[in-house]
Amino acid sequence: MSVSPSLATNSLVMPSTQIILTENIPGLGAEADVVKVRRGFARNFLLPQGKAYEVTKSSLRKLDMLKAKRAEREAKELNEAEEIARRIGKSKVIFTLETGESGKAFGSVTANDIATRLKNEVGAEIERHRIVLESPIKSTGDHEISIKLHPDVTATMKFTVKSSTAEPKPEPVESADPGPQNRRPPRPRERK
Repeated sequence: MSVSPSLATNSLVMPSTQIILTENIPGLGAEADVVKVRRGFARNFLLPQGKAYEVTKSSLRKLDMLKAKRAEREAKELNEAEEIARRIGKSKVIFTLETGESGKAFGSVTANDIATRLKNEVGAEIERHRIVLESPIKSTGDHEISIKLHPDVTATMKFTVKSSTAEPKPEPVESADPGPQNRRPPRPRERK
């Protein structure tokens, strides 16, 4: 018995259903979004945990309440991100690195170091993946980086990296005639 091609493709299609999300779910949507998911995912995960409602006439009435809750949450997150960006812009952070005599750094300033320092200095816990740092900083001097706090807010952080060893003191300039106390006797020449 042969199966027609249309029946074979229909049997491979997974059944799906529409749901209304009650909270942010990464990769799926935000609260008050109506999304289409596989029935098993909705039935076994989203609905039992209260992360979604099935689309019905009564749940569509709740949709306006969820949209208002979402707008309130997004406005609060935006205000918090702007406040943190202001505090980061005002902060003056100095990192210290171990350096050798030639000025080469033995360590580096990483995104994790910056996140830890921001938690201590600014009082805001920022995830390290939000810090835009192409490579760890291994040079002394002034640096500037971006931090993505919100899709609409990016903070700019300026900081200084200093050497932990004291700057080498310049040697005193010797006069043209150093005097007899600094002169070495000439070395005898060897004969071959």
